[in-house]
Amino acid sequence: MQCLRYLGGNNVLHPRLLPILHPKYRLLHGAILLRPYQEQCLDACVDALQAGASRIGVSLPTGSGKTTVFISLLSRIPAPPTVESATRSLIIVNSIELARQSAEQVARLFPQWSVEIEQGNKHQASGFADVTVATYQTLLRPKRLAKFDPRNLKAVIIDEAHHAAAPSYRSLLSRFHAAIQHPDADSQPPAPGHTIPVIGFSATFSRHDGLALGSVFEQIVYHRDFLEMMKENWLCDIRFTSVRVELDLTSVALNSKSGDYNAASLASIVNTESMNELVVRTWLDRAANRKSTLIFCVNIAHVVALTQTFRTFGVDARYVHAQTSPAERRALVAGFKSGEFPVLINCAVLTEGADIPNIDCVILAKPTRSRNLFAQMIGRGMRLSPSTGKEDCRIIDFVDSTERSGGAMSVPSLFGLDPLAVEIEDEDIRSLEEKARGASPTSAAPRIEISSSKSVTYTDYEDPFSWVEENSGAPHVNKMSQYAWVGCGSNTYVLECLGKGFIRIESTDESRGPFLFLANYTPSAYDAWQAKSSPYFRSRKIATTRSLEEAIRASDTYVKRLVLPGNMWKGILRSAKWRRFPASEQQKKWIAKRMKQGKSEEPEGKTKLETLTKGMAANTITRLKHGAQVSTTCLMEKKRHSKEG
Repeated sequence: MQCLRYLGGNNVLHPRLLPILHPKYRLLHGAILLRPYQEQCLDACVDALQAGASRIGVSLPTGSGKTTVFISLLSRIPAPPTVESATRSLIIVNSIELARQSAEQVARLFPQWSVEIEQGNKHQASGFADVTVATYQTLLRPKRLAKFDPRNLKAVIIDEAHHAAAPSYRSLLSRFHAAIQHPDADSQPPAPGHTIPVIGFSATFSRHDGLALGSVFEQIVYHRDFLEMMKENWLCDIRFTSVRVELDLTSVALNSKSGDYNAASLASIVNTESMNELVVRTWLDRAANRKSTLIFCVNIAHVVALTQTFRTFGVDARYVHAQTSPAERRALVAGFKSGEFPVLINCAVLTEGADIPNIDCVILAKPTRSRNLFAQMIGRGMRLSPSTGKEDCRIIDFVDSTERSGGAMSVPSLFGLDPLAVEIEDEDIRSLEEKARGASPTSAAPRIEISSSKSVTYTDYEDPFSWVEENSGAPHVNKMSQYAWVGCGSNTYVLECLGKGFIRIESTDESRGPFLFLANYTPSAYDAWQAKSSPYFRSRKIATTRSLEEAIRASDTYVKRLVLPGNMWKGILRSAKWRRFPASEQQKKWIAKRMKQGKSEEPEGKTKLETLTKGMAANTITRLKHGAQVSTTCLMEKKRHSKEG
């Protein structure tokens, strides 16, 4: 008896149910049924394209069948009426593994299509296939890119599209869409003659270095959260364990471009004999019964050292890294898939595009500040694989046992919990969410709360005259940035740029889509901070993001590269020397005048003014200029009314 399967999953549908199927649950070649959310995603894409959008993004978690979705989408995008010969499609990926996977899936789903791979010296496409899968590294060679005439294309798909804002990607994509600017302003890409849809797919639709994806995509038309998909059983159950360990990450240098930990600096803390032994003993204690464990390390030296430690304990562990030859890498992954050995250790290789469904344990021996990277790593174990006997996946991470880590991601922080305030041992999604709902507002170290509405809530400090945390009004931001950001209430954050203007981040209306924070830069027209007329030019959008941390990171990148180049950016550090000097008389007079206007009830206001530093005064002035006084005045009015009543 023939059965139908949800594509990319393991839910079997009996043929007798076909007559009552909703017409939207369409069958592909070989009697395969798309999952309901995959159909919803395709409908959202088609609707957006028909409405006139031509640069759209789709956010789907690892294990959701992104490849199946974008290949299916190509079958629903017709050639433009004005250019009926434009029937070809180009899929851009970032690794040979992804290229092979995509090409194989095209051949499996639509055997009537011709498909070719453009990658390196071994794979040379003709440029005339119905679908070509190309690595972006190869397309950066002008002769290889020239094979693909925009006049013959009906669509361009970008896999792992969170990379798309990088200059290398934009240099390629500008050839196919006039609205995507080439990083070289003098470049003149060819005019296709028709609009080619550029569609990006990613599990983590944001960038850790803060580069704005808005430079490529107009809107995210469909978003699916991995927590939601776990609850609906489209992804496997997860069991979480966090191990507390003495790790002082405050001394670890940060990468100036990405904002994540510098690998060499991080390895000096993590790649030690005692830490590697702890990882192995934790695996033996909590996951020795697991069949396929994938471990993420910091760098090659860490990979080699940890592998040797596993072998010292009698465990058959093997490793793969960027310098492993392609043939050996394929053999290792194939052996791991077939269960030949229980532990595979890697760094920077199996983070993206690794389709190994049998992984039933993931160990994060690599601390990261990036929520994207953290989600990608644990996502390797989320795929369903009942054929291998997999029932769930255990995720093991290592949390600093002291409050020193400053922005490192962990399983507790992923759920808005304080890593120091909760024990995470054999927890699942539901129990962690219960812990998050029961946690007190003061216990969450990053002050993040993940709710059913998928919003991110931060604690705001409305009073501009509150004398805490150097008057920043937003101490939680200190863990996200080294710059002197100031909270102005109502999810508004401002960074003054030394007379060059300011950056302002505000929360947006959630009904507009998944982006919840908007960052703008307003350049100053002239240096006159007391001017009565507006001393600023029109604002420029920096980024729209789904979290405050991403907006802060994007703004930090922007200010360092474009607003305060060279060493000028050092002046906006919270640790800048000038901030520790006594406040100027001009600053104190300005604040005193505003305190009087606001009728502040601060009992020691005069004394506090005398003890202000320049940094504290600058923060207070910023908060008053950007709206915090209004909120305070309202609170004072309410207080007076209650007293009179």
